[in-house]
Amino acid sequence: MNGHLELVRELKRLRKGRGVLAGGIQQRVGPAVRAACDIDAGDGPVAVRRKLTVRLIELAEQLPEDLRLVTLVAFAIERDAKQALYQERVRWAAIQLERDERTVRRRVDEAINQVAELAAGDGNWFGGWRTAELSVAVALDQDRPEVLEQRRIVAEQDDLREVELVAPIPLGQSDVQVLYGGTLIADDPAGFTLALPTPVAKEERHDLAVRFRLPPRQAMQQYLLCVPKRPCERFDLRLRFRRDGRPPTVFALHGTPGENPPRDGREQAVDRAGEVHVRFHQLTPGLAYGARWEWPV
Repeated sequence: MNGHLELVRELKRLRKGRGVLAGGIQQRVGPAVRAACDIDAGDGPVAVRRKLTVRLIELAEQLPEDLRLVTLVAFAIERDAKQALYQERVRWAAIQLERDERTVRRRVDEAINQVAELAAGDGNWFGGWRTAELSVAVALDQDRPEVLEQRRIVAEQDDLREVELVAPIPLGQSDVQVLYGGTLIADDPAGFTLALPTPVAKEERHDLAVRFRLPPRQAMQQYLLCVPKRPCERFDLRLRFRRDGRPPTVFALHGTPGENPPRDGREQAVDRAGEVHVRFHQLTPGLAYGARWEWPV
């Protein structure tokens, strides 16, 4: 689904009931809203509500006054409009604006559409860049499993100087080597930051490559996932397994929730070279794409 339309759909679902004050708020926010509000998988309810509120206020302030008000009312952010039901908040806004409820509902829909457009057009929100192409090759037929990640990014702001990336495998268990395109300046178990060789101007492209190697005899996790935090146009994944026994059963995962692979997926054939090749297009931020495999018992 188009990213803008997905965000509109999720925002309309979020406005129901108590809005940002609803219980179980972590389960109510979808991947597009998570990306728009920079909500991490480990954020608790307090952090989720705070990020939602701050981001929605920031976007609403760019709207005309009447649309700004109905946005804050719809999500129960407006101080005097924290009623338990969305319909009650619509009724409150209708009184304040001296309009009928049907008109207010139309304005809420218009406001949500504009909020999604503003969010989608904000390059800084996604970190100032997007991924045009991501190619990942996983070599599992070696004593030291390797993952080679090659990425082409497009700057969405001027003077882009560094990029934050999510590691395909835990960094605490692997060696990291930048092959080209930047200098490693920071890392943690989940990701790393590269300083670019020169500042990149808006809409310019930049290529980079990073290799990850596990220690000898250490088994790699039985999946490889990409969970983009910003738009990714194309993801190309290649897996190579040992050929000294029965091959594993491999499943492709096309946009599943969360960062832990589910027990499903679309089965992929392993060819005579022990390889699997899977392609993904127009990845939705916050959803998982990749493959998992099961070795025969």
